[in-house]
Amino acid sequence: MEFKRGFIKSKFYIALGLLFLIIFLGTSGFVLIAGYEWVDALYMTVITVSTVGFKEVQPLDAGAKVFTIFLIITSITLFGYIVSVITDYISNNKLIEELKLKQVQRKIQKLEGHTIVCGFGRNGRQAMARLKSYKKDCVIIESDPDLIVDIEADGELLYIKGDATDDEALQSAGITKASSLITTLPSDADNLYVVLSSRQLNNKCTIVSRASNDSSYRKLKVAGADNVIMPDKLGGAHMASLVITPDIIEFIDRLSIEGESSSNIEELIIEDLPEEYTNKSIFDLELRKRTGCTVIGFKTPNREYIINPDASTKLVPKSKLIVIGRPEEIQKLNKLF
Repeated sequence: MEFKRGFIKSKFYIALGLLFLIIFLGTSGFVLIAGYEWVDALYMTVITVSTVGFKEVQPLDAGAKVFTIFLIITSITLFGYIVSVITDYISNNKLIEELKLKQVQRKIQKLEGHTIVCGFGRNGRQAMARLKSYKKDCVIIESDPDLIVDIEADGELLYIKGDATDDEALQSAGITKASSLITTLPSDADNLYVVLSSRQLNNKCTIVSRASNDSSYRKLKVAGADNVIMPDKLGGAHMASLVITPDIIEFIDRLSIEGESSSNIEELIIEDLPEEYTNKSIFDLELRKRTGCTVIGFKTPNREYIINPDASTKLVPKSKLIVIGRPEEIQKLNKLF
């Protein structure tokens, strides 16, 4: 398929090249043989090649007539070839597809700090829906033609048609400038390969991978995944928790549901705060007073989590705050910091 596409594309460029060549040779011939001015020579070439049949600019001598006959015969043959190639190119939607892909690629090249989602299956769709709700820039890598139809039907999603295990596809998706990558491919081996390649291409990228079994979990962590999610295991544990502690689980679920009456959770990166707050305490931020949000967690530079941290906890670099609040309070927090 790719070979056929490249072959048709090369024929299209050859056809365009022949068209310009005929016009150049015809124009030059009328100037040298018939003694026309360049504008008149171009005019004569165009009406001859297109077989319009307007009257010549000035009478032609025997040599010019022979040249014109040669130009007509040559142009009819080549023009027929050019029309057939262009018609084939357009009828196969190659031109439209090329323009669309180039437009998408230009948009992707402008992205920075975006998220790459490998695979648009069930987990990939859920990840994309969540990222879109937070207005995060995303690029999908997918090779399944049926899933690509679904992506294009959305009309707003940026995607790369290719194999996520291929470095070229990752580079086309902007892996070197991406801030995070989510790989949800059905095969753990493919996810492992994506993690290895992505970590090599961008060692600062946050990588989240799907896994099906415990052995894959450990391998993906060693390969460089920051987080490994096992959907089946999480689903079973979540259902059991709904039986054991239903109210707690329902409340936690509501924290992440968007709505005017629901709460929300946000993380605050210490490096994003004004410099004056570095090495100050949580108390010095006065978040409760200024935004209404409450600090419920603190992540240390060593990736340790402290639940309900003390107000005297120092805001050291490479640490994060986890805060909770209503949507309007979270919005106030984002505007303030």
